[in-house]
Amino acid sequence: EEEEEEEDFNIKLSHWHCDKPESVNLGQSPSQPTEAEDPALLAMFHAVASSGLAVRSQQKDEPDFTPAQKLAILRELYHAKPLVFLERFRKALREDHLPCFHHLSGNYEADFYCAEVRRAGLGKTRHTRVRNKRYAALQQLIRGGEYFSDEQMRSRDPLLYEHYIGQYLSNQELEELGVCKQTAACSLSGVLLDSYQEDIIQQRLQIQQEQEDACLQEEEESDSDDDDDDDEAMASNSGTEDWVPDREEKAFLREEFTSRMYQRFLDGKDRDFDYSEVDENPDFDNLDIVSRDEEERYFDGEEPEEADSMEAE
Repeated sequence: EEEEEEEDFNIKLSHWHCDKPESVNLGQSPSQPTEAEDPALLAMFHAVASSGLAVRSQQKDEPDFTPAQKLAILRELYHAKPLVFLERFRKALREDHLPCFHHLSGNYEADFYCAEVRRAGLGKTRHTRVRNKRYAALQQLIRGGEYFSDEQMRSRDPLLYEHYIGQYLSNQELEELGVCKQTAACSLSGVLLDSYQEDIIQQRLQIQQEQEDACLQEEEESDSDDDDDDDEAMASNSGTEDWVPDREEKAFLREEFTSRMYQRFLDGKDRDFDYSEVDENPDFDNLDIVSRDEEERYFDGEEPEEADSMEAE
């Protein structure tokens, strides 16, 4: 009889476990609307799915999830564990997505992550404003002509100028440059000033070359175990030294050099330029940019780290 009573008790206990309701996930609300009722949810899922973040871990040989599969995974995670969703994908969220997490309000972790999303949004807004101001200033400087003249760009980055333009100048072009400088100097004081500025450029060039040589030496030491690669590299370098660009190739090199100097300015890397006169100048907020497509060309593919470094300059 005792064994029968114990068996009956175990049966009742197992039935109790089966009938026990599952614990509700933190912040989950039975009345939470689906994305069919609330388009904001679907917009958020699409934003996360297209952000590049992994929606779920996969094996190395597994095929990538399709867009539909990504949306299904995100939908399931959001409705089952909204706090986990917020924590995992907060870097892909915008402030206009935060109403989807109002039902988590009051939870410490949820409030913390939402505040983080808001701060990131403010940072992006600040970065966009600075970016647009610098682009407007760039257009002004290009029209002015002097700041992006060969002479000025060479003084700011002599090694880059030498790589793209200087080493390919013919004797005739060098003579013409010398005559132009002498004509522009006009006086002894002008000649002395040009000589002083040239000394500064040569010192800067030497420092840059030493830094570049040190980097190349480190790379060669790391690759020294592979003799075949070293031989191929030497052969490749010797071929590069003998290469003489034609007129069309020189024009391409000049365009590439100028483009890099434009980007250098936009990134805040011109050390002698006072960027506060642009970044903190409200006048640049009112300037109309003629070509928005041209502006976007300079910022396509910009990473968040690059955006942070621009603000830090």
